[in-house]
Amino acid sequence: MSTHTPSTRTERDPLFGGNAGMGSEYLEVRGLSVTFDGFKAVQDVDLTLLQGDLRFLIGPNGAGKTTVIDAITGLVPATGKVNKSGTQLLGRKTHQIARSGVGRTFQTASVFEELTVLQNLDIAAGAGRSPWTMLRRRPGVEPRIAEVLDTIGLASLAEVRAGILAHGQKQWLEIGMLLVGNADVLLLDEPVAGMSKEEREQTGQLLRRIGAERTVVVVEHDMDFMRQFATSVTVLARGRVIAEGSVAEVQADPRVQEVYLGTTAAAEYTAEIGGA
Repeated sequence: MSTHTPSTRTERDPLFGGNAGMGSEYLEVRGLSVTFDGFKAVQDVDLTLLQGDLRFLIGPNGAGKTTVIDAITGLVPATGKVNKSGTQLLGRKTHQIARSGVGRTFQTASVFEELTVLQNLDIAAGAGRSPWTMLRRRPGVEPRIAEVLDTIGLASLAEVRAGILAHGQKQWLEIGMLLVGNADVLLLDEPVAGMSKEEREQTGQLLRRIGAERTVVVVEHDMDFMRQFATSVTVLARGRVIAEGSVAEVQADPRVQEVYLGTTAAAEYTAEIGGA
């Protein structure tokens, strides 16, 4: 199946520490904790996520990465504070958090497979309109939807049924649905899982395009992908943050080396994650 890669790029890429700082959009998490039947899955997690900083959240299996974004988006009960640009989110309903501009994807893309790419985006953009209005064919394409189609690389596939898209294209469509819904904080759960090398590269470029103007957090296991596209990294282990910083800083942290392979394998880990 053919793919389309937009030729235009944003004038700036995501930067370590963000492009705009706390004077713009941000997500601040303090003391976030989640307990399941007495088991502390997430313990006192602090995160400061700034617009324009493409943050990767990594860690071993069971470290609590997905649980953190589930808690931020209201899918699991949690304690602590989640502050989005001055608005407290914790304790609100999932749909209220989504309407505040926080969007998330799942490991399996959630799209309407019987509808076209354009119809999927139209529905995502049409909160408040009736289903019949959203599904009715209208002359032309709304400018913001046309812009998102180009951003996600699916402009040439606007009239294609979502169910026959390639795996990567479905993930791009789901991201596009968040964008047309005006999400400015995007929490993406393993967006390149199961993708081909070409799809991973295109997804990374997409994250750079959208990450320059938004707050983007990527939960990821693919270390090669993380090294190539992350501007900052947070490492979780046993539900706690154990390291945070640039890719180079995290790679060199002995605590990170230990939780991945243990102290006896630290040298081998350093060579592997450093690409040596």
